[in-house]
Amino acid sequence: MTDSRQTTLVLGGTGRTGSLVARKLIERGLDARTASRHGSDVPFDWDDPTAHARALDGVDRVYLVTPVMRVKYAGPVSDFLDLAAGAGVRHVTYLSAYGSDQAPPEVDIRAVELDLAGRGAFTHSILRPAWVMQNFSDDHVPVVEGAITVPTGDGAEAFVDAGDIAAVAVETLVDPDAHAGAEYAPTGPQALTVGEVADIIAEVIGGPVTHNDIDPDVWIGGAIAAGVVPADYAVMLRWLTGTIISGNGSRPNDDIEKVTGSPPVTFQDFARRNATAWTLQASK
Repeated sequence: MTDSRQTTLVLGGTGRTGSLVARKLIERGLDARTASRHGSDVPFDWDDPTAHARALDGVDRVYLVTPVMRVKYAGPVSDFLDLAAGAGVRHVTYLSAYGSDQAPPEVDIRAVELDLAGRGAFTHSILRPAWVMQNFSDDHVPVVEGAITVPTGDGAEAFVDAGDIAAVAVETLVDPDAHAGAEYAPTGPQALTVGEVADIIAEVIGGPVTHNDIDPDVWIGGAIAAGVVPADYAVMLRWLTGTIISGNGSRPNDDIEKVTGSPPVTFQDFARRNATAWTLQASK
């Protein structure tokens, strides 16, 4: 039986990476306790800190996923990390974002990294992944009426599979000492424009798919008006898309293979694996 102190609290436990991290940890012989507002082992809501201590009970590692669709959260996260230190947590792996050091000051991504770096009660690892491939197969940037609508211009991005991000996270959690202070930027093996992504999807599903390079203000305004994101999240969307538009999107590196021993998934393989998602979208 696994030592009860070798337990990882997986925040965002029902999310794209969290659910995979939990499953992979269990496969590696560690206990994983998923946490989210609904559907996890323990309830966890960033707006209800009264439940945080209970989620941390008996935990010695944390996969830290900060509040989604928010830009200001450094305070609640810092309070949670204080609790984690008091509970005996010895390692935290933080899901950040590619180019976090260039994030707008209104966004707290970098602030959390600096908070972690200043703590001595536990070690930490930081993951700064590129845009996730799953954006195209779920509701984030779906194929609608044969088009992917997102303002990225002709800029390229090394889109990465969520499974590869999770695989890197798991290595840092299985052997924290080996990855203490590490900063990894998981990327896919190809830098692709969204137009090239559309071509790959089209080839896989056997139907036309194009890139609708919409005006950024129109796209962001539409997302806010539709209630998809809160108004203050506009700064995040503008940064994420603007980085690609300017030609400063992520570029392939060897972090995934270096950490996991396996090469990253190509977009072609991802598209073949998820073809059903786009054929279902087309049938709606």
